[in-house]
Amino acid sequence: KKQWYQRRVRALKSRSDVTLERELRFRNSGLKYRGVPVMASNMDTTGTFNMAKAFASHKMFVCIHKHYTLEQWIEFANNNPDSMEHVAVSAGTGEKDLAKLNDILTEVPINFICLDVANGYSEHFVEFVKKVRAAYPHKTIIAGNVVTGEMVEELILAGADLVKVGIGPGSVCTTRKKTGVGYPQLSAVLECADAAHGLGGHIVADGGCTCPGDVAKAFGAGADFVMLGGMFAGHDEGDGEVIEKDGQKFVKFYGMSSATAMQKHSGGVATYRTSEGKTVLIPYKGSIEDTIQDILGGVRSCCTYVGAVKLKELPKRTTFVRTTKQLNEVYGKKSINKTD
Repeated sequence: KKQWYQRRVRALKSRSDVTLERELRFRNSGLKYRGVPVMASNMDTTGTFNMAKAFASHKMFVCIHKHYTLEQWIEFANNNPDSMEHVAVSAGTGEKDLAKLNDILTEVPINFICLDVANGYSEHFVEFVKKVRAAYPHKTIIAGNVVTGEMVEELILAGADLVKVGIGPGSVCTTRKKTGVGYPQLSAVLECADAAHGLGGHIVADGGCTCPGDVAKAFGAGADFVMLGGMFAGHDEGDGEVIEKDGQKFVKFYGMSSATAMQKHSGGVATYRTSEGKTVLIPYKGSIEDTIQDILGGVRSCCTYVGAVKLKELPKRTTFVRTTKQLNEVYGKKSINKTD
């Protein structure tokens, strides 16, 4: 053990030695992907074309929200060809969703499809994944959300390449409060990663991260990609509504099952359901660049602490210990520097 540790220490002289890029081959599409596996969520204030432009220079990924038109997609693709390998087109499971997805994929060169529902535990969703796989055998399919190994296996066998894992942990999600349904996110990632990898599939840890250390833990638990919403919210690239209040700038941020989102995209909350998201004002953060550097720098530093030369080694170097208190907050939770 001592000899192994010494070899690891010598191998990493600096945080800059850590490789965060990964090369993945997907089980069902057969396609390869190379990039930094941090994703912006397909919420309409994070999964934007402007976010994709900013992420492309870091080889990071954006699941584009489903409310852009075909014409907007064509314009984006024509003007930003370098971004196209790092984006996914998102769709729901209705007939109109499928028709729009077909139109976009006919006109725009996209390798990734994100099939996104709040509750992946339905026969209809599994059959929809099968239908999309049959129509697009060489596209990489991201599907979710679920939180158990059995359902991960079901979706991979149905044709998904990456399964999104997470029910209830998001910063503006109220599913656990409104429905009583959910699963501890770290436990879900550990269980689902094991199930997916056993079949040659992959997972996306979706939700629950509040700081760069949480992103590192998600990778340590076995996530192949980590999807973030709240951590990427409030920036210029998210195209969110900026509100000035008491001399300070804020950005409106809301869950995609919130009353705000349903009013914007569906005309209101349907009589048979309730909202499962909240609407908040978060401080305006300016450009996304500082946040990207903060997250990637934190993950690199984590790798140096545990001796992982490459991000793919992190799960093998990770041990989780339960603690009652993680941070020393004797001087409060906030620093005068916004990224501390």
